[in-house]
Amino acid sequence: MKIAFYAPLKSPDHAVPSGDRQMARLLIDALRLGGHDVGIVSHLRSFSREASDEQLSSLRTEAEREVRRLRRLWRDEGPPDAWFCYHPYYKAPDLIGPRISGEFSIPYVTAESSYSYRRNVGARKPAQDEVAAGARQAAVNICFTQRDREGLEEAIPGVRYAMLAPFIDVAPFHEPRQTAAGVCRLLAVAMMRPGDKMDSYRMLAKALTLLVDLPWKMSIVGDGSARGEVQGVFAGLPAERLDWLGEKEPKAIAGILARGDLYVWPGCGEAYGLSYLEAQAAGLPVVAQRTAGVPEVVRDEETGLLTKAGEIDLFAAAIRRLISDTALRAGFGANARRFVIEQRSLQAAARRLGEIFRDFVEKAA
Repeated sequence: MKIAFYAPLKSPDHAVPSGDRQMARLLIDALRLGGHDVGIVSHLRSFSREASDEQLSSLRTEAEREVRRLRRLWRDEGPPDAWFCYHPYYKAPDLIGPRISGEFSIPYVTAESSYSYRRNVGARKPAQDEVAAGARQAAVNICFTQRDREGLEEAIPGVRYAMLAPFIDVAPFHEPRQTAAGVCRLLAVAMMRPGDKMDSYRMLAKALTLLVDLPWKMSIVGDGSARGEVQGVFAGLPAERLDWLGEKEPKAIAGILARGDLYVWPGCGEAYGLSYLEAQAAGLPVVAQRTAGVPEVVRDEETGLLTKAGEIDLFAAAIRRLISDTALRAGFGANARRFVIEQRSLQAAARRLGEIFRDFVEKAA
């Protein structure tokens, strides 16, 4: 199929890296691997950090211009076979796809669409209404987590959905892990920005202060506007224990992970966390919180340890357990690599997307 791909939160070719950009690119790769002709149809970013009627009105005006542009283009060149929208939600609704799909009678598809009752009031409600209308119209809503599926089903009864497990490209993770005796090498890869990421950094720093009696060294990959604040919360730890690697190109991450022993990241507010899959593909067990969509990508007591959300002592105890038990760490690491390579690869996602398109999209075309 010829697929028009759109990501209202952040275009796949946006300059700033993030998990959203990464997943958008992975979806395009998986669709292409399945034989589809995929093109980015619009770069309009509908993201609004603060809710306001004026902001939404301005976005609607920009979306109208995009609709007119696409209408002219498709009348001249022919429309695509389907519209694929990645991650519409109350801060970034798809203001283009449902309308233009309806005009040209092509299937509308969403992936990682989410609905929050808490946001169904005030200035956010009109944007969330757009998300709900798109979900109702969709030939299928592809959900990455049970949490998102349940949210859509509860808010929009009768919505059509299909599950696709979060996945990564495992090809870069071919390098064997470089094990070494002695100091346990802890790793985390995360942007440094306010909000959930900052909360995770604070929790991680507090947990590590409870573990200074153990032999470990922490490497942190990431940068951002909150770098100074992040480094500040680690100021109470011995400087020689911390290795600040800064921002790295995506292609460098696999090699860095291959030199680690244990991936530690609380995951406050994580939708699921592709970095957990990358760490496991490199053979690292994970310590994280049992929160949001994290259990969708880390198997507790099999590929890592998940602890109760907000409990710093439990999070630190889980890290202590895996630093102290090298055999358990090795076993979890082997399980983790096998889990991701066999079940969460680009190839597995392409096969699953093929099933979804046959069951829902091709029938609606």
